[in-house]
Amino acid sequence: MRNFENLMNNTLIPIQFTYKSPIMKFFLILIFVVTATLNPLLAQENWKLAENNSGIKVYTRPSHNSKIKAVKVECILQSTSSQLVAAILDIKTCKEWVYSSKTNILIKQNGPLDIIYYSEVDVPWPAENRDYVVHIQVDQDPDTKVVTINSPCIPGYMEEKDGIVRIKQSVAKWTITPISKNQVKAEYVLEVDPLGTIPAWLTNMFATKGPYETFKDLKVHVQQDVYKKAAFSQIID
Repeated sequence: MRNFENLMNNTLIPIQFTYKSPIMKFFLILIFVVTATLNPLLAQENWKLAENNSGIKVYTRPSHNSKIKAVKVECILQSTSSQLVAAILDIKTCKEWVYSSKTNILIKQNGPLDIIYYSEVDVPWPAENRDYVVHIQVDQDPDTKVVTINSPCIPGYMEEKDGIVRIKQSVAKWTITPISKNQVKAEYVLEVDPLGTIPAWLTNMFATKGPYETFKDLKVHVQQDVYKKAAFSQIID
């Protein structure tokens, strides 16, 4: 046995773990990939509950790219996925449930679940109104049936107007998860840079009151018959 151990010790070549060695490079790349993957997951744990009323939970967290906090809203809705998607895509009625919505214009319909629209937000004095152009795209995971709606701001399509600040950086995402036949969990996450000067009281209003009031009205708005009858070939309820 000792002869075998001596043979192995004399035969094996020690591995040099230097920064230039292939093995060390592999471990450095692995650490980078794992860190990049975990960072977004860790960031999700920083949400702070700001409002919890009528089954609507509003969370906020500081944003690195904006003076306004990022917002996440969670709510259980008596609706199918198609029903909720139909309400969200019905741009002409946004003013009925989206907080401070003033004007909404459908610019382009790329498909049943792909649209571009313009919106103006009514902002209290002394701040100026904001407007933006959004590209909405809806997808469903065929296995989980979870529906994802991405709606980032995009440039162009509408000329900027005097007295209205154009929002150029905004990322919004809906995640609609089926719970039962006529019930879904809706999660909405928004991070936006409003640009310009925004008073602190107004910032707080749009970070908590706005999302809460929006979902409170959405719970009622989505119950219209036109949405209950909605169906999309790309969405399975």
